[in-house]
Amino acid sequence: MRKVEIFDPAMCCSTGVCGPSVDPELTRVASAIYSLEKKGFNTKRYQLTNDPGKFAENSEVNNVLHEKGPDALPIILVDNQVVRVGLLCQKSRYFYVNRHYLQIVGQH
Repeated sequence: MRKVEIFDPAMCCSTGVCGPSVDPELTRVASAIYSLEKKGFNTKRYQLTNDPGKFAENSEVNNVLHEKGPDALPIILVDNQVVRVGLLCQKSRYFYVNRHYLQIVGQH
């Protein structure tokens, strides 16, 4: 099973999809994550405010943050490898997914 981890910057809630003006990109992210989970992918999402320990524990995330600072967030890992830094979504698609394959749009 593929593992997808998203390390988000500090947000008002766990998904960022709250408050009076919801960012449509964050809505697309929540939908993409739901789609991955329905297809059997193991997905985890960590937020700097709520899960600082996860950021400190992960050497890949730590390296990116030391090198680029907090503006590098969000950081996306697939199977423990950094595949995306600093961007969440493209306008049309977040992930291309079929049953056994995952491609992050705009991999770094």
